Amino acid sequence: MKKLAILGAMTVAGLSAGVVSAATLDDVKARGKLNCGVTTGLVGFAAPNANGEWEGFDVGVCRAVAAAVLGDPTAVEFVPTTGKTRFTALASGEIDMLARNTTWTFSRDVDLGFEFVGINYYDGQGFMVPKELGVSSAKELDGATVCIQTGTTTELNLADYFRKNNISYEPVPIETNAEAQPLYLEGACDVYTTDASGLAATRAAFENPGDHVVLPEIISKEPLGPLVRHGDNEWGDVVRWTLNALIAAEEYGVTSANVADMASAAGDSPEINRLLGTEGTLGAMLGLEPDWAVKAISAGGNYGELFEKNIGENTPIGLARGLNAQWTEGGLLYSPPFR
Repeated sequence: MKKLAILGAMTVAGLSAGVVSAATLDDVKARGKLNCGVTTGLVGFAAPNANGEWEGFDVGVCRAVAAAVLGDPTAVEFVPTTGKTRFTALASGEIDMLARNTTWTFSRDVDLGFEFVGINYYDGQGFMVPKELGVSSAKELDGATVCIQTGTTTELNLADYFRKNNISYEPVPIETNAEAQPLYLEGACDVYTTDASGLAATRAAFENPGDHVVLPEIISKEPLGPLVRHGDNEWGDVVRWTLNALIAAEEYGVTSANVADMASAAGDSPEINRLLGTEGTLGAMLGLEPDWAVKAISAGGNYGELFEKNIGENTPIGLARGLNAQWTEGGLLYSPPFR
């Protein structure tokens, strides 16, 4: 298994090296469409609705990039990927960017040849169990069967946690969240473990969410964010600063409702003026139109709007901002200056 893992990493790295010269921004413009890799389906983050249209927090990032580059938030081809297929899809050029609950790690950044452009959700791995089990701590899970997505940091963290606490478990390997749900509900595994945000989204989709408990332990740091291929810095800049534009817009009070008015004439804030393109040449530096950020913010709103609409406390997912609050509100969310 170890040899296979090494060969897999070498294959992805080799694919990435083969496409580093690609000018992705030019390709997207010429194609007239952004190919964006997402999860196979996680309600609140990325999933097709009843009409087959993709929606969710991660989907909003894809649409913001499409709007910034192409002026059209609907010009996106969503490509579902699993924990195993996501990196090959990006390295091979099948997708232009990956906006999927993917953790920024050393090996993914360095060895696999990807570039994480920022963090759009600060997360950590947790555990969900049926309430009827009467378990109140992950340390009580000795001997449990655990549904675990293969090819993920979750799989590695699980092994580390149980080893550190000298307890055992039996893994039930799965590839997608959709595969995990029926197995867990049918009792094929006692526990489901993934990022805490994913647990909240999964539980919200259950017929009786109250019958399931997310245990208090968070056993890892899972900084989730969009990523692109190494070697195409111009494209990395576009995706990075689109995400930063959404974050900064919330801090500055720029919303989907007022952005058009604020962009119609320069205001008193030089930083907002530069963000919205009424002052300076930041758009030209990216190879985009002056109002690229206006289009990105208009697509689905600023970071806070995307959060509250898709995964916030007033949605079935019910996530509090927590670490994902703005730095001015005690969180970790922070955009570098637009200057």
